[in-house]
Amino acid sequence: MLDHPAIPFLARLLMVYIYITSGIAKVTSWSGNVTYMERHHIPMVPLLLAAATVIELAGSLCLILGWQARIAAFVMFLYTTIVTILLHNYWALAGQARGVQETHFRKNLAIMGGLLLLSWCGPGRWAVGRARNR
Repeated sequence: MLDHPAIPFLARLLMVYIYITSGIAKVTSWSGNVTYMERHHIPMVPLLLAAATVIELAGSLCLILGWQARIAAFVMFLYTTIVTILLHNYWALAGQARGVQETHFRKNLAIMGGLLLLSWCGPGRWAVGRARNR
């Protein structure tokens, strides 16, 4: 049961859900995301927001398909590391806001662990292009 080829595929699907929904939200609520990033004093907001959208959507597609999954997972790991430090800096906050951001920070650490593991282990047997990589 635990070495079934569906397990890594299911893990990839679960991992990308947050990125797909976030990427779609970036497209559908561009101005709201610009405001959020500006509030955090992020430079070059339109360029970085576009890059974030591409990483989230294209990276998710790569992980779902298992195509170039190691590279995509590592890029998403690096991206999530940067986002976590810049946007979930709970140590600079107080009260309830601190607790909320600390929860997001810890959640992202768990996601980063999964992405790093995927970048090391690969996508499993159910992956586009797998036969060529043998």
